Amino acid sequence: MKSGRYIGVMSGTSLDGIDVVLAAIDEHLVAQQASYSHPIPLEIKNAILAICQGQPLTLSQLGQLDNRLGKLFAEAVQTLMNNQGLTYTDITAIGCHGQTVWHEPQGEAAHTMQIGDNNQIVARTGVTVVGDFRRRDMALGGQGAPLVPAFHHALLAHPSEHRMVLNIGGIANLSLLIPEQPVRGFDTGPGNMLIDAWIWRQRGKAYDKDAQWASSGKVILPLLQQMLSDPYFAMPAPKSTGREYFNYGWLERQLAAFPGLAGEDIQATLTELTAVTISEQVLLSGGCERLMVCGGGSRNPLLMARLSGLLPGIEVTTTDEAGISGDDMEALAFAWLAYRTMSGLPGNLPSVTGASAASVIGAIFPANPLYLS
Repeated sequence: MKSGRYIGVMSGTSLDGIDVVLAAIDEHLVAQQASYSHPIPLEIKNAILAICQGQPLTLSQLGQLDNRLGKLFAEAVQTLMNNQGLTYTDITAIGCHGQTVWHEPQGEAAHTMQIGDNNQIVARTGVTVVGDFRRRDMALGGQGAPLVPAFHHALLAHPSEHRMVLNIGGIANLSLLIPEQPVRGFDTGPGNMLIDAWIWRQRGKAYDKDAQWASSGKVILPLLQQMLSDPYFAMPAPKSTGREYFNYGWLERQLAAFPGLAGEDIQATLTELTAVTISEQVLLSGGCERLMVCGGGSRNPLLMARLSGLLPGIEVTTTDEAGISGDDMEALAFAWLAYRTMSGLPGNLPSVTGASAASVIGAIFPANPLYLS
């Protein structure tokens, strides 16, 4: 086993920053030691949003963005290492998910694209990087996502309690940790993505702090019902989605039949959409005793209150209460997945993704510190 100290790097669909986590990992332990959130410059954020919404770009533009993101990830890692007084000799490997700009798991030529050149990270840190985690699973017929249920199971499964772990990032994904059953997991649909997109366009704010704007509005039931009719919500698992589907253009199409609605009412309705689509999938999946929530959405009091209201009899908590920061969960998962890859262990779960086999996932970009720039 390749035990040691690992760094996980995650830039998710919410684009609210680059999360970097340091952890000591071995066969029996994942001990978080430090974390850091690195800002994403507005120019880069806007370029990513443009790609995800299907705006055309040249190969030169894509290559430049890939390069700049790689350097930005390296900068984030270096900042954490400097904060902790670490050098490249202290770190076994970095697990970097990269920035997803397109994810299309259906069809004859299913594909996914994460950018952020891992070679740039190696060259600037002197540390081996593991990246490109999704495509091996997709080559085996899987969705390539979500990948975090395997980590949720390793850390949070209970021998007798029926648990589910809900990550509410830009997209919300659910991990089903039911004793004596295969782990299952899937994307339920939008998490913070549409909520954030609406307040950004309407009020120039990155997110709805403490759900203040949504709480001032009321849910528009006809709009909610129309959004709930989107075929994605009725699809059976395994399934995964992203910003290339649930983006601002999707929201504009939903709003076209409802002119003149107050902005705060739309915000309230989008928050309710996230709560309803999650709760429906929890119940359709058989329910649980404890729903453990992580990700940015776990800090949204209205969303958490609606989940509790829609799931009577289920204890809705955060993973913080189990000792794992909800803000760091995904970055920590990719540190753990890097450990799995470096140890030659499978990182995917066919029961989650639909792949034909469990497999080592991720590509290894080996370091040569002699050439550290």
